[in-house]
Amino acid sequence: MSNIRLFFPKSLSINLKDKLDKSQSHYVSKVMRIKENEVFSLFNSSGEWEAKIISISKSSVEFNITKQLRQKENLKELWLAFSPIKSNYFNFMIQKATELGVTKFLPIIFDRTIVRKINKERLEKVIIEAAEQSNRITVPIIEEPQKLKNFLSNDMDLIFTDLNTSNTKIDLKKLTTKPTCVIIGPEGDFSEEEREKILKFNGVQSIKINENILRSETAVISALSIINYAIN
Repeated sequence: MSNIRLFFPKSLSINLKDKLDKSQSHYVSKVMRIKENEVFSLFNSSGEWEAKIISISKSSVEFNITKQLRQKENLKELWLAFSPIKSNYFNFMIQKATELGVTKFLPIIFDRTIVRKINKERLEKVIIEAAEQSNRITVPIIEEPQKLKNFLSNDMDLIFTDLNTSNTKIDLKKLTTKPTCVIIGPEGDFSEEEREKILKFNGVQSIKINENILRSETAVISALSIINYAIN
């Protein structure tokens, strides 16, 4: 079996016959040069499946699902709330956060946020590619940018990355079955008003992830690594 993994948004089941979209068909047949009767894998939230190529035409690849390789995952929800940043760093941050297990991205427009719009379609492609390459089954979702007030209406356990705290450890006893969400500030840090609102949130934990001031994308990787180590 090849090591090709592709996200397939439609329902998957044994003996299903369907076609890849134009982009995926080109990748499989022209880039990876997979031939008829060879196999690769397709995945979505239902699990991962082996697909056998039935036919290859100029613009499409037809396949047949032969067996299920993995069941759907029952992962703890891990969210990332963050301020949008410049494009190249943004792509890197989203990619690495996907690899580190984030299940939902929540862009926040803070008082000091510089980049206030996102290209959601482009970011979704980055997320899918990262899921394909990192052997994930679930593909994270990304929400539209929102204000801090709206974000704080979520029912979650909140990990607040705060330069002003001396605490460096997560209290696991305070984590519940709710989604665990880490919130990373903008390049100019949180305003005092924002800090006060976050600290008043029920179930928030403040944590200092480093003595140094980190770039946003570095802070994301550092915080998610700490949280993964603590909760797994």
